Amino acid sequence: MGQMTMAGGWLMLPILLCSVLGLAIVIERAWALRATRVAPPALTGQLARIARAGALSASDREALAAHSPLGQVWAAVAASRGASPDQRRERIEEAGRRAAHDMSRYLNTLGTIAAIAPLLGLLGTVAGMIDVFAALEASGAAGGLAGGIGQALLTTAAGLCVAIPALAAHRYFTGCVAERALLLERWAVRLMDTEQGSPAAAR
Repeated sequence: MGQMTMAGGWLMLPILLCSVLGLAIVIERAWALRATRVAPPALTGQLARIARAGALSASDREALAAHSPLGQVWAAVAASRGASPDQRRERIEEAGRRAAHDMSRYLNTLGTIAAIAPLLGLLGTVAGMIDVFAALEASGAAGGLAGGIGQALLTTAAGLCVAIPALAAHRYFTGCVAERALLLERWAVRLMDTEQGSPAAAR
C-alpha cells in the first residue's frame, strides 16, 4: 500500500483520507440505522403503557426523546395531547422531520466523498499525463514515460475504488432513512390510535 501511495503521487493522500472517512461513516450509519436502534423492541412493547399514561412530565418526555428516533416522535405525540388536531399533526410532523434529519447525519459527507473521489483520480490522471509529456520533451526516457502512466492509472483506480462503494453506500443509507422514517410514522399513528382506543392499534 505504501508503494502504491508513493507511486500514485501526492493525490493518493486525499484519496486515502476519503476512503478512511467513508469507511468510518458506513460503519457508523450501519450501526445507527438498524431497525432495532430506530424503533427498539423494548420501547415498542410499551405502546399501551405510554398511550394510557396520560400527561407525561417534561423530564419524562426528554428521557423518552433521548431513547431513540421513535422516542423523539412519541415524545412529540405525548407533548401534543390536548392540542387541536392540526396543531398536533404539525408537532408530530416536525418531530418526524427532526428524527429523519438526525438519521441522515453524515450522508451528505458520504455523498461528497463519492463525488470527489473519482475527480481526485481524474486529477491524478491529468497530473500523470503532464509528467509523461514532460519526460518525453526532456529526454524521451522510457522510465519517465512509464512512471507518468503508472501514476495516472493508480490515482484513477484508487479514486474509483473509493467512489464506487461510497456511492453505493450513500444510495443504500438514503433509502434506509426513508424506510425508517415511514416506520416512525406508522408507530406514531399506532400510539395515537391506542390513545383513542381505535381498533387500528391492534393491527
